[in-house]
Amino acid sequence: MNRNVEFVFQGDKRGVLLIHGLTGTPQEMRLLGKGLNNRGFTTRGVQLAGHCGSVDDLLATRWEDWYQSVEAAAREMRDTVDQLFVAGLSMGALLALRLAEEQPTWVDGVGVLGATFRYDGWSIPAVGRLSFLLPWLKRVGIGRERVFMEQPPYGLRDKNLRFQISQMMASGDSSEAGLPGNPWHALAELHLFARQVRRDLARVSAPCLIAHATEDDIASRWNAELVARHVSGPSEFLWLEDSYHMITIDRERRLLMTRLAEFFARLAQQATAVGNAA
Repeated sequence: MNRNVEFVFQGDKRGVLLIHGLTGTPQEMRLLGKGLNNRGFTTRGVQLAGHCGSVDDLLATRWEDWYQSVEAAAREMRDTVDQLFVAGLSMGALLALRLAEEQPTWVDGVGVLGATFRYDGWSIPAVGRLSFLLPWLKRVGIGRERVFMEQPPYGLRDKNLRFQISQMMASGDSSEAGLPGNPWHALAELHLFARQVRRDLARVSAPCLIAHATEDDIASRWNAELVARHVSGPSEFLWLEDSYHMITIDRERRLLMTRLAEFFARLAQQATAVGNAA
């Protein structure tokens, strides 16, 4: 049974929709949401379809379902805010980009946090880089019960936090720290989704802040650079040198929070100025 762990922190008319990653939970976005709210923003952490429950819950969904969770939450938020920004971690970054591709008039800016088009970080074993085979395996019905288990350092450079997260994953409560592994068929969906988002990146006209760990253990900096090369709107980088993949909760989370708040505040101010001039 999926447990609803979405959060909303009410602020002003500048809204930020926050999106977690594959097998993750809104909890990995909560600190960022609270920090942005302390700076005045209204923030919402969306829970993706099939997440925060069992492996079977996740396997009952496809990438289109995950995206529909995001679009539905964005549709609700845009009715109550003047500007809507979106930020996602890992696969959540791809979902944020997809919203900007599909609904460009809704999105005023994008936070692309640890974007993961492919699992090619330094901790990923060679077999994990064969994800392009997974859609074929799913199509022929192979590997439904198979899971790539999470391995240390679990995307975290902070050793104390790494221990806490590993304990929560082992507890069986996926609403707190997500599932302890990535089912093959869910990864197959991610591969198909990443290909779609990558193909349409030129449709992203909203400004992007692309934040990525220089030593990301899950997704190399190639993933961040891909976004900058192909979006049509302006982009800027924030390279984090003391974090691994989970940059929303790792050692430089406050730096990320500050830079993202400044980025969205600047865009909101520009939008207001344009509106006043008109």
